[in-house]
Amino acid sequence: MEITENTIKEHGISSEEYKVIPRVLNRTPNIVELGIFSVMWSEHCSYKSSRIHLKNFPTKGEHVLQGPGENAGIVDIGDGLAVAFKMESHNHPSFIEPYQGAATGVGGILRDIFTMGARPIASLNSLRFGSLDDPRTRYLLEGVVSGIAGYGNCVGVPTVGGEVYFNGSYNGNCLVNVMTAGLMKKDRIFKGVARGEGNPVIYVGSRTGRDGIHGAVMASDVFGDGGEERRPTVQVGDPFAEKLLLEACLELFKTDHIVGIQDMGAAGLTSSSVEMASRGGSGIELDIDAVPRRELGMTAYEVMLSESQERMLLVVKKGAEEAVKDIFKKWDLEAEVIGRVIQDKVIRVLEGGGIAAEIPIAALTDEAPVYDRPAERPPYMDEVNAFDAGSLGQPDDYNEILLKILSSGNIASKEWIYRQYDHMVRTDTVVCPGSDAAVIRIKGTNKGIAMTVDCNSRYCYLDPRKGAAIAVAEAARNLVVSGAKPIALTDCLNFGNPERPEVMWQFREAVLGIREACLALQIPVIGGNVSFYNETSGSSIHPTPTIGMVGLIKDLDRHVRQWFVNEGDAIAILGNMSGGGLCGSEYLKVVYGLEKGNAPELDLVKEKGVQEACLKGIEAGIIISAHDVSEGGVVAALAECCMSPDGPVGAQVDLDMDGFREDEVFFGEAQSRIIVSLRLEDADRLNEISSSFNTPVKVIGSVAGRALKIGNFINLPVSDMKNAWGGAFERLLISKS
Repeated sequence: MEITENTIKEHGISSEEYKVIPRVLNRTPNIVELGIFSVMWSEHCSYKSSRIHLKNFPTKGEHVLQGPGENAGIVDIGDGLAVAFKMESHNHPSFIEPYQGAATGVGGILRDIFTMGARPIASLNSLRFGSLDDPRTRYLLEGVVSGIAGYGNCVGVPTVGGEVYFNGSYNGNCLVNVMTAGLMKKDRIFKGVARGEGNPVIYVGSRTGRDGIHGAVMASDVFGDGGEERRPTVQVGDPFAEKLLLEACLELFKTDHIVGIQDMGAAGLTSSSVEMASRGGSGIELDIDAVPRRELGMTAYEVMLSESQERMLLVVKKGAEEAVKDIFKKWDLEAEVIGRVIQDKVIRVLEGGGIAAEIPIAALTDEAPVYDRPAERPPYMDEVNAFDAGSLGQPDDYNEILLKILSSGNIASKEWIYRQYDHMVRTDTVVCPGSDAAVIRIKGTNKGIAMTVDCNSRYCYLDPRKGAAIAVAEAARNLVVSGAKPIALTDCLNFGNPERPEVMWQFREAVLGIREACLALQIPVIGGNVSFYNETSGSSIHPTPTIGMVGLIKDLDRHVRQWFVNEGDAIAILGNMSGGGLCGSEYLKVVYGLEKGNAPELDLVKEKGVQEACLKGIEAGIIISAHDVSEGGVVAALAECCMSPDGPVGAQVDLDMDGFREDEVFFGEAQSRIIVSLRLEDADRLNEISSSFNTPVKVIGSVAGRALKIGNFINLPVSDMKNAWGGAFERLLISKS
């Protein structure tokens, strides 16, 4: 096939990038080689626009066993055990075909985890959809949730938490970010490397089909109108095959046969073989004719670029071939020797006895294009940041405003979603979806791990650096209020087209914000994902640097939840009492339809003090419940504390205005604040702990009755709040159907 300008363009390779390829090969590439370059040089695989910025992240820490660069990061949790975890995006596929896009996103992240030698123990997700007024939103939402449930429930890994946001910026590009954590022995870590000349390369799992070809390239491009024409680039998942593959791999890990193992994810056989060879400082020769297929007449091009699911690539010790194949065949999976490790540092593809492709490994990895793209502050920020919320009037009826906020799409209960997920399979889920963080017990110990995913993209739209730092701080806060010490994070950095300077500026600022928060809170980044080109017809999503974080609970008996427990307990606020202004708040959006002003201020020194005081109070057995103040402000947080799944619990509270507007104190979203409940007799002890961390604490009321009463401003039965909050999601969906 002749390589034309149109062929090059269809493969997502720029004219300048293409000029490099003949120089590297000393000849014109054939179509198979062009396809290999296209996927390996895609944004999705090469990180060519983000790599120079990601180097800013702190990646080392007390618990870190494996940082960025492998299929997943790993942290040490003691007792000879470790946790592997990572977050990935499946945004473009989910927008094109929501069920399979989301399902295969779950399948891919599960394989990233068990590739490392870990058994997956819990999954979470962070979802973003367009306005509820957009008729496509319900279709995407239902398809994505069904895909996550359909795959995760069948595999038998509990989906224990997540978040869902709605905003018009996602009308043309939903976001589906999925995170999984797995448990493993710290001395049995497996990596994606190819070493040992002559060692066999074995293909295991499902057969290869034509689904997903060019998936990595599609994920590195913007949408125009529609997108249905890209449906063939979306993979098709089989969770039952994934379950078999998981168990077969875990059985293989008990042997000493493995040299390296890699998931065939984005770019399929191409990326897995090239990345393994690159990490191992070797080359790989593949015989395409030996690859198991489910369709006739597939070419080397199609086999190398297919992203069919539930497949792994192994390098094993010479002589272990039959033993390895026996394990996978016992689980009714394909297992065939398709190549070998070679000394020449190339990827060599054989077909029909001839060479279909031969490319230096370095040209596809270390020498792939890297761009320091122009960055420029977006013009819109001057206008939106100049807004003064002080010019707005104040409500006459705060009861009505609170009910309106509780029933908004971003704050209302998401039980409609998470009740479709099996969050109790494996019986280790201690805190189910609905509280600040999920908690999973570690069997055989009295430890637990807490997990959360967080990002307020409205803050990032108003100030990317500050918004990204807040995402880290809130994720850490959600772990701390559960009784966990944050130990590491993964991220999913979702942005628009990096070729636009304003998008690149947003990305650069967000990376710096994450860095600042990680350094201040001493939380390393151990892995993650960048998803660019999330825009349609020139309209970009809000910058959405989603943070997934894991924390360690040393004594599971000391974990807490967000809901008030005992009548008569004191209610206190750790941190600043001020509302911090209304700009960027859910109140401003819900009541006035505005996304303006600046993101809330964040003092990372104060944030660390609040978190340390809270964690110390929980570990000392003083704090009975804890809930961070976030969207909706302190009054929404108090309402959420009252709506316990164990039954309604009321509260009587007085909030000092201290010269601030009432609506600012009630609904402002100042950071670094936590609502706690405790026995009144323990108030002095909590004050001592807080003082040792230079953190203010103030008792504001008590747990009482079955209504939320705040001075003379709010008096609502918990049942009314729960009806507004608990049933709002279904009502919103039904009204838009």
